[in-house]
Amino acid sequence: MNNEAKAFYKDLRNVVQPMAIQNLISAAVNSADVIMLGYIGQTAIAASSLAGNVAFILFMISTGLSSGLVMLGAQYWGKKDTESIKTLLGIGLRICCTVEIIVALIAAFYPRILMLIFTQDETLITEGCKYLRAASFSYVCLSFSQMFQAGFKSIERVKIVTITSTTSLFLNIGLNAVFIFGLFGVPKMGITGVGIATSIARFIEMVICFIYAGRQKDVRFSITCIFRRNAVLTRDFFRYSLPAVGNELVWGAAFAMYSVIMGHLGEDIVAANSVVNTVRQLGSVLCFGMAYGGAIVLGKYMGAGDMDVAERNASRLARVTILSGVLGAVLLLCLYPVLPFIADLNETATHYRNVLLFINAVSLIGASINTVLICGIFRAGGDSKFGFVADSINMWAVSVPLGLIAAFVLKLPPLWVYFVLYLDEFEKMPFVIRHYFKKGWLRNITRDLNT
Repeated sequence: MNNEAKAFYKDLRNVVQPMAIQNLISAAVNSADVIMLGYIGQTAIAASSLAGNVAFILFMISTGLSSGLVMLGAQYWGKKDTESIKTLLGIGLRICCTVEIIVALIAAFYPRILMLIFTQDETLITEGCKYLRAASFSYVCLSFSQMFQAGFKSIERVKIVTITSTTSLFLNIGLNAVFIFGLFGVPKMGITGVGIATSIARFIEMVICFIYAGRQKDVRFSITCIFRRNAVLTRDFFRYSLPAVGNELVWGAAFAMYSVIMGHLGEDIVAANSVVNTVRQLGSVLCFGMAYGGAIVLGKYMGAGDMDVAERNASRLARVTILSGVLGAVLLLCLYPVLPFIADLNETATHYRNVLLFINAVSLIGASINTVLICGIFRAGGDSKFGFVADSINMWAVSVPLGLIAAFVLKLPPLWVYFVLYLDEFEKMPFVIRHYFKKGWLRNITRDLNT
């Protein structure tokens, strides 16, 4: 291994390791949520899974905006222009906070509107509304913490992101136990308690971000960044972040539509999918950390003008991420004996769960290939538009229509509908690989300006 490769893998390790730990803890907490809700009943698991799609979509929006900030911020970090990074943070805060505050108000006062998007089952709607009201405040906190964490990532301060998220996640799991089981004299709140725990944990996460940002001496982020303005950077932010937002939203909304389709196929498939998604997150920890962390490292090289080095390192990133995806799929299959301990499902749901595990193991390998290219390598050079176009066509012109036809026209069994939906990663893969070899993503997108 030459010095160039050693330097890259060292940078990648320093960025990815904290992010992978963060993702692992997040997956572990989600697993604990499902296990604890399992004591309430299968209906609680299904309702929280459907209601959680609101937070999932908001997370996709904030992730897209964060990607725009990281895309530009990492390249300006390579250029050592920290003032531009502060301005970009302010732009991201204004957009993200506006969107998530509006949704938070709807979730707090009109949650039924949101639940009707995902199911017509009155029992699930009633339980889901309880969760949405309690969790609505967390959406506001998420907008601030996500943007600040993106700013930290762009300047390679990923350890604080891990510390912040880890603190929030452990607090979440502890509070879940308190509110669900009524510990320490607190009344049992069931699914409402899960929402309250999420709101408190997100609030603490946001506060920690503010405190850390204010204590930095070299690059000091603060709430006042929201008032910083620069017309050129604003145009660039919209140019690179909006396709990323569109990409994440299209992808997230399609997965939400998958939930809508499954929600109309019955509680059993929804509950089974909730359990399998929990262990899938464990299997995807490393490969997704590689993809998103790799974008930061590659962007720094591109911003510094080292294009040849960036191209070689992109190839290295692709190889190690795909390998981690294969290992994640193997881990997923190894977790098969653990599934009965996560949630107590009825016989039909148990059968669905077992089959879904194998479908997800194969799907994870395809996801690792597409994610490292679209969200890692392409976005490092500001190429967020391709992912948006690819997912829009693949998921909304192919996967979702096929799923709707399979479920409501052909009326196929739930497992076959699920299989049709989860072919999406392999349907777009040839086009993604072809785009990688065209190398249009290899660009320096910074500007020479004073902010």
